[in-house]
Amino acid sequence: MKIKNILPIFLFLITFSFYAQNEKMDEKREKIKAYKVSFLTTELDLTSVESEKFWPIYNAYDDKQFELRHQKMKAYTRKLTEESLKNMSEKEAATLLSQIENTDEELYILRKKYTTNLKKILPAKKIIILRKSEDDFNRKLLHQYRDKAGKN
Repeated sequence: MKIKNILPIFLFLITFSFYAQNEKMDEKREKIKAYKVSFLTTELDLTSVESEKFWPIYNAYDDKQFELRHQKMKAYTRKLTEESLKNMSEKEAATLLSQIENTDEELYILRKKYTTNLKKILPAKKIIILRKSEDDFNRKLLHQYRDKAGKN
């Protein structure tokens, strides 16, 4: 077989594997999200009126936070390999640090806006319960991950 015939097949297989891997990550994220919704619903004991107003706000916040943390921060961490840090100029480091600080500020502003919106629909006590429940959920998820990784 000639290289001309093999190359398109090879490229297709590589592209397909990246797509499948990405799809698996999306599938895992959706499972975690569903588990989180169930967990928070139980912990918050929302009324139907509260629930109707809460979930659109929460989902918009969660999506934006995910975008900021996982897409922007991931881009920064890719630049933080040992090799690139050794070769990074002071100017490049200052630029990267500024970008990280801007993302941190965006996250802070997002959280503040989110809390302001929640105050309009939930009592302060439920907002505090929400924060604690999110921390509990993340801790529980981390323990499950560690347990699963320990078994492999």
